[in-house]
Amino acid sequence: VLRSPTFQGSSPCSSCPVPLTLDSMDTAPAPMGSLQHCCCQLPKMGDTWSKLPWPGTSCPTVLLVSLFLAAGVMHSDAGTSCPVLCTCHNQVVDCSSQRLFSVPPDLPRDTHNLSLAHNRIAAVPPGYLTCYMELRVLDLRNNSLMELPPGLFLHAKRLAHLDLSYNNLSHVPADMFREAHGLVHIDLSHNPWLRRVHPQAFQGLVQLRDLDLSYGGLAFLSLEALEGLPGLVTLQIGGNPWVCGCTMEPLLKWLRNRIQRCTADSQLAECRGPPEVEGAPLFSLTEESFKACHLTLTLDDYLFIAFVGFVVSIASVATNFLLGITANCCHRWSKASEEEEI
Repeated sequence: VLRSPTFQGSSPCSSCPVPLTLDSMDTAPAPMGSLQHCCCQLPKMGDTWSKLPWPGTSCPTVLLVSLFLAAGVMHSDAGTSCPVLCTCHNQVVDCSSQRLFSVPPDLPRDTHNLSLAHNRIAAVPPGYLTCYMELRVLDLRNNSLMELPPGLFLHAKRLAHLDLSYNNLSHVPADMFREAHGLVHIDLSHNPWLRRVHPQAFQGLVQLRDLDLSYGGLAFLSLEALEGLPGLVTLQIGGNPWVCGCTMEPLLKWLRNRIQRCTADSQLAECRGPPEVEGAPLFSLTEESFKACHLTLTLDDYLFIAFVGFVVSIASVATNFLLGITANCCHRWSKASEEEEI
């Protein structure tokens, strides 16, 4: 049986004017002139170990309660709880293939790798990643996402790998990856309704090396969307219905001069229009293919057009004059015939 140690004279806890209860632990003040023992004031949530009572300075019962509370605080602050239907190990939280319709709440605060793949998640609430500033990998592939809330990655400063493939995204807005400057890999492939990428969608992602936009519904991609990616190495754009008109020439010219390797995707990128280049590999188009986009007229061409216009105008005036004379003659002839009959 554990016994409380005896003290010389009065107990250091006997001088507390307020009974020691759970409600008064944080508010009971030490009386004036008495010894400043901490047995009447348990540490508040988040207090450091230096504020905890230690043997020889407080009541053992209060010490035991304090230690339990401190353990609970540390457990809560570390955020080590694992959501239901998920497995957590070594800062990796795996919630994949659980038929989830919404994202799990209360993830461990120190999560580095979060997998929500192969579920039925249709939306991610705003600010969902605010508390997980250590997140490096986020896998959201094969869900039902149609869009992401603005500022979702505002606090994800260390996020490096993002997988949004096999979803129902329809566009990539300008603020989608705002503040996620640490992104190295973005996978937006197999979003069949993805038809628009904002020119500033990837602005500020200076560390981005791999971008996958394959197998979507893109017919056009602005060169401005890629010009601000100095570290881009691999770009996957195959499987889209590209319209290889004159607006596509700047992008193709930039790709030939900028991308270091795209061999894994070059055979998959084909033109769906216009009809004269339908089915042609996108990267097979050369400057000769866009020659019609750069037709310029010389002075002789302008003089010829002016001459043809003048001739056509004269011919039109002459034709109208002849038609007027013919109509007048017919009218007179008709009037004369009527008079003779009378």
